[in-house]
Amino acid sequence: MTTDPDRAGPKPDRAGGPPRSSTQIDRTPGPRVDVCVVGAGPAGGLLAHRLAERGHDVTVLDAGPRFDMGERARLDRMERTLRPGHAAPEVWEMGGARDAYSTGRRSYPLNHTRVKGVGGSTLHWQGIVMRLHESDFERGSRGEGDADWPIDYADLRPYYAAAERGLGVAGGSDNPFAPPREEPFPLPAFPPSYSDALFAPACEELGITMHSVPGARNTEPYDGRPVCDGYGTRRPAGPAGGQYSGDVHVRKAEAAGARVVDRTPVQRLTVDRSGERATAAVYATPDGREHRQEARQFVLAAGGVETPRLLLLSTSPEHPDGLANSSGLVGRHFMDHCFAGVGGRLDERTRQHHLGFNTRESHQFYETDDPDVGAIKLEFLNYAGPSPLDRALSDGRWGDDLLDALRESYGSHVGVGALIEQPPRAENRVRLDPSRTDDHGNPVPRIEWSLGDRTRRTIERANEIQRTILDELGATIAWTVGPDSTGPAAHHMGTTRMGDDPATSVVDARLRAHDLANLWVASSSVFPTGGAMNPTLTIAALALMAAENVDEAL
Repeated sequence: MTTDPDRAGPKPDRAGGPPRSSTQIDRTPGPRVDVCVVGAGPAGGLLAHRLAERGHDVTVLDAGPRFDMGERARLDRMERTLRPGHAAPEVWEMGGARDAYSTGRRSYPLNHTRVKGVGGSTLHWQGIVMRLHESDFERGSRGEGDADWPIDYADLRPYYAAAERGLGVAGGSDNPFAPPREEPFPLPAFPPSYSDALFAPACEELGITMHSVPGARNTEPYDGRPVCDGYGTRRPAGPAGGQYSGDVHVRKAEAAGARVVDRTPVQRLTVDRSGERATAAVYATPDGREHRQEARQFVLAAGGVETPRLLLLSTSPEHPDGLANSSGLVGRHFMDHCFAGVGGRLDERTRQHHLGFNTRESHQFYETDDPDVGAIKLEFLNYAGPSPLDRALSDGRWGDDLLDALRESYGSHVGVGALIEQPPRAENRVRLDPSRTDDHGNPVPRIEWSLGDRTRRTIERANEIQRTILDELGATIAWTVGPDSTGPAAHHMGTTRMGDDPATSVVDARLRAHDLANLWVASSSVFPTGGAMNPTLTIAALALMAAENVDEAL
């Protein structure tokens, strides 16, 4: 192991404050390190922190900037996203040639929800975290996909527990459909929202079980962070820090000695003459120069789109079709969760948008005996219908006009949403588009994404359940998001799937690439199937598992 204190990256001040600003960072490469991590989101942050704590010399490279946390606390970034003419991609500096992409026949809004930067997309996520069900690891055997996971729930269970402690997950023991646990959640669950109390009698009458939603936000002070205020204006950035974001562990990694370098998009990985080991991450800096960061081990933690893209860009005589791609499956089996929803209005106040996240859901329809229907996770929404403030501001209303618009539209909406499982399909993929290039002349990612018949039938089934609930509630139904209007949940999964057979997978059960001895992937891209659960907790658990395996390899 090599350690160069002058190359250890931005240091906290003596009071434990934030690291030096982005403009002060030396982006030139250091000497060969133990581990080079590509991506500074929650996976990269957790893994880098764990390895740095164990004494390894770690460098993390991220394509995006280091956002000013002081600005976030002052609400500047939040205010900009509420103003007319602004949107989440612009607020988080997304868009332009750096983030260019293309899509197939079905449009895919890639830049609408992702964030390139230190902390990743958890800088503005909903913070909903739960474990996959035991059945999710066996979807192939159940005829709901073409592959099982090479690990099962028991293998990942201790890492789930560690991930919950690391993120600070608040949750309850009231979910009868959840997989077995070894210990309570680190924090108690949020109490039911006002609108949850409206749904409860209708669900009881219909025999539908409601239960709490695990969230990576504090119901009590935890890990030096305050209680989450839960305001409906929490997005795009919780100003108080009561909700977890990936920069938490990035800062911990730096405090443990890791070097984290922002604005350094990795262009490709190089390999040795044998083609069996990666040798360097070639990255660009804002001045347009390219540099090589050498390492003993490399970990890709850049998500389900940029990870396969980087592998496909890393061609060489030894790997003419891209790195780790002897199976031809890099980029294949791209999955997302689809949204299904039904909403309407009640003749009473519902206090919509008082909370920025749902506090009750139901996994009752997750397991099914119907071979034509997949997993459904019902969500009872606190924010159904358009935000009246967003709409009024976009219409240019101010003063009394704005107040009248809010009074007219606010507080009577209800809705039930759902995440829908999308089975893996080889034709859904991320590939390179040579007809369009990014700001460094590389082909952009092209996303081919479509719905299969089973996904459409599952969405239809979810809509049936949702209408039944709203009818029982006595609501006037105003909108439906069904198979023809569904959109993705921005959960990019499946493009470097894990498996035991190198001919049918990209990485093995330890998350190491089949084709290279020192290349690992810690990302939702390794999911063979996606279930219908929000993926971040599983990403975090896999990152912690990968950290142990990389540590053993070193």
